[in-house]
Formats: sequence, C-alpha cells, structure tokens
Amino acid sequence: MSLPSTSAAALPPIAFIGGGNMASAILGGLIRQGLPPAAVEIVEPFEDARARLAQQFGVEPRAHASVALARCRLIVWAVKPQTFAEAAAPVRAWADNGLHLSVAAGIPSASIARWLGTENVIRAMPNTPALVGQGMTGLFARPAVESDGRRLVEQVLAPTGDLLWVDAEDALDAVTAVSGSGPAYVFYFIEAMIEAGIEMGLPPAQAKQLAIGTFTGASTLAKASSEPPSILRERVTSKGGTTHAALSALEAAGVKASFKQAIRAAERRAGELADEFGRA
Repeated sequence: MSLPSTSAAALPPIAFIGGGNMASAILGGLIRQGLPPAAVEIVEPFEDARARLAQQFGVEPRAHASVALARCRLIVWAVKPQTFAEAAAPVRAWADNGLHLSVAAGIPSASIARWLGTENVIRAMPNTPALVGQGMTGLFARPAVESDGRRLVEQVLAPTGDLLWVDAEDALDAVTAVSGSGPAYVFYFIEAMIEAGIEMGLPPAQAKQLAIGTFTGASTLAKASSEPPSILRERVTSKGGTTHAALSALEAAGVKASFKQAIRAAERRAGELADEFGRA
C-alpha cells in the first residue's frame, strides 16, 4: 500500500525510544513533511547519538525516560531486540496510555504489551531502503488497536515507502525473511555482478554503475508491470542466447533452490529471536 505524502504538521507529539538508523529514517521523513522538532521526544542513552540527532534534526534528545513522554500520542520503539525489555521498564510509567509502534525485529507484540502494560501495540518490520524513502514495511496490529491508531501509524510511516498490513502476527516472520532481510540479498547479487564485471575487464566504477542500474531498472519495471516476473524474465531470455546460457548455469548450480532455503533460514531465525528476547 502506498500512501500520498501529506503534511506532518498536524500530527500529535511523537516519541522515539532509540535514535538509530530506522528512527532517523522515520523522523527525517516527518520533519521534511512539516513535523516541528518541538513535537518530538527522543530517549537515546548514547551521548554521541544524541549529539547527532540534535544536529541533524534540531531535536533535544534525553538520556532517560521522563514525564515528557506523557504528552506523546505515539511511541516508536527503535531499540535492539535484546534491550527492549530493559528499555521498557522506565518508559512504562509515562507512556502506558499511548499507542506503541515497535520496529524491533522478532519481539512478539504480546511481550511488548506485557512489558508496557497496554494492548495498544503495533509491530512493524521495515527495511533499510526506508532511509531513502523506498522502504517496504510489514505491519501487524493487536486487536485492541482502533482504526484511528492504524491511520496514525500509516501517516507516520508513509515517508519511508510502501506499507503492508498482515492479519496474523506469525506472517511477520515471513515479512522479515523476504523484505526485512531482503536488501542484503540484493546487495549480495549486486556484489557478485560487480565482481564478475571487473573480472571480465570492466573498470570498477563502470561495473558498479551497470549492476546497480540493472537492479534499479528491473525492479522499477517489475513494479510497474501487470505481468508476473516469470513472464518478464522469459521476454529477456531467447533460447540459445546469452541470457539463456546464464540462467541455465544458475539452474544447474541450484541457485534458486538454495536462495529459497536461505530465505526460510531467515524466517526460522526470526522465530528464534522471539523465543530468545521475548520471554522477559
């Protein structure tokens, strides 16, 4: 689901617990759309990160949770999974009436609800292209979340890219495996294409331009086309031609089967993270 860009000036105050890359992607998009820095509360324990956020966005991050969080309608959790439970304890007293949006990988919404003392929880699984407004984010809302809460989260995340709601929380493990980890797969294949280009005699800069340009163009075409990728692939592949030779080599090496196994490994690991860090 793509949402039109709208002004963020009318949004209620928003808090971020953690100020890393994903928090910066969301915050940067909102400020560019008109959210005043004064409407933002950030809790970030690391001094260097606080200084960066202040310089980049004009906000005033705090080292610890405080009563200032009580004014925030939405609290965005952008902490590492292994620190979520610890970070939640001091926040709970000030933010139990807010809507909580977690972008922490693998932490079940039931655990978040338990740690924060509220059922008003939405989980999000974004990916790193959100940093340039081209992300893909999967979303799941607990039953207690009302429609206005969903709309608020949609407006807050719209600057990061496309959004997809799932009906079952377990589906977020698949979202994590396909799109959350997905940019790394793309970078992996881009690396291979660049290396192959260099080995065939292309200058590194040209090999990089060709590889990235090809992925960008193919992805744009796949998104714009009403036809499935299999048909688009077939149109590029003439029997006995160069593309046919390349794809035959990939099939002979079992690349597609191995790639699908890799994605399933990511899905399993997403479930393991829930077991490891969601019990506290």
